[in-house]
Amino acid sequence: MTCFRRYKLQTAVNRVAELIKQGNIHGLSKLFAPNVEVTLMEDDNVYSKAQAGLILDKFFNQHKPKAVKMLHRINSNPNYRFGVLIVNTGKDTFRVAFTLKETDGSLMLIEFRIETEKVK
Repeated sequence: MTCFRRYKLQTAVNRVAELIKQGNIHGLSKLFAPNVEVTLMEDDNVYSKAQAGLILDKFFNQHKPKAVKMLHRINSNPNYRFGVLIVNTGKDTFRVAFTLKETDGSLMLIEFRIETEKVK
């Protein structure tokens, strides 16, 4: 099981952002917990690690990231990390939020949300 070790906890949110920027969903899926809550637009469900990987791979193949900006990050709770990204595909802009939970000294992705970014 690949996940973040304690010495990498400060960079975990940045690593997830970098994997998304690279479009490396295979690498991202290695960080998933055995079950992941995935929200894709209005569809919200809990999926196995493999199913979540397939769903996100399909989404990011259709919406290839061109630019990723870190909008918000929370590292204050030692058991959780939270990040919000703005992902621009050139055609569309999405808000991606994710939660990492510490289990036995490792952080694993437990929640991943993708919503259409509202233009201000």
